[in-house]
Amino acid sequence: MGASPWIVSDELWERIEPLLPCKQRRFRYPGRKPVPDRKVLCGILYVLHTGIQWEYLPTEMGFGSGMTCWRRLRDWNEAGVWQRLHEALLAELNASSRLDWSRCVVDSSHVRALKGGIHTGPSPVDRGRAGSKHHLITDGRGTPLAVILTGGNRNDVTQLLPLLDAIPPVRGRVGRPRRKPDSLFADRGYDHDIYRDKVRARGILPVIARRGTPHGSGLGVYRWVVERTFAWLHGFRRLRVRWERRADIHEALLKFACCLITHRQLSSLC
Repeated sequence: MGASPWIVSDELWERIEPLLPCKQRRFRYPGRKPVPDRKVLCGILYVLHTGIQWEYLPTEMGFGSGMTCWRRLRDWNEAGVWQRLHEALLAELNASSRLDWSRCVVDSSHVRALKGGIHTGPSPVDRGRAGSKHHLITDGRGTPLAVILTGGNRNDVTQLLPLLDAIPPVRGRVGRPRRKPDSLFADRGYDHDIYRDKVRARGILPVIARRGTPHGSGLGVYRWVVERTFAWLHGFRRLRVRWERRADIHEALLKFACCLITHRQLSSLC
């Protein structure tokens, strides 16, 4: 039997620990010792995998209270931990020639937002109920490069350029860091000539399906990787429905999940 998925492996911890901000203890009024970061990270992973609400996190598991994990997730996200971890993992993949820069693929997925909050909107596919959208861009192999959270009523094409801008500078090879693919693949939801021109102006070849044309254009041969990555993302139960009223907390979970998927891609090389 393998370890539970919320138990942080030594390999993953070695990458995360140097990125965590150091807290200075108060020596005059020290109070109780804080829960170790590694145990708190296990608690965050437990919530991410099981979808349990923060206040119901079992304290007997030794991960601290749900609010302790919530606060630590908030603080680490504000400190840019997940962004730096993702960039470091992408650099390792790039150094091993495991990032496919010949093309990138974009798509979005709608999730219900049961508690409302920022970056929600009336869903066009769920009887107008409040919802959010996960906008994702991957490389040609399905490795997540960037993810964006918006309201459920935002048009997909409006996030095309922000997704390209969100790709971080990826190091790991000789020369300047890379953040631009050779081509971009997208479905009919991104069909707009103005955006094609803007993508082309960035030196990227747009390969976007056109509305009104029959299905079976062949683009699905390349675009299926982003749908698989969405399946991986929503394999984390906490991301199937947006429970967080605060957008930054949901975005933190999204970014952390992208790091975990990228880490899996890296682990598969070993």
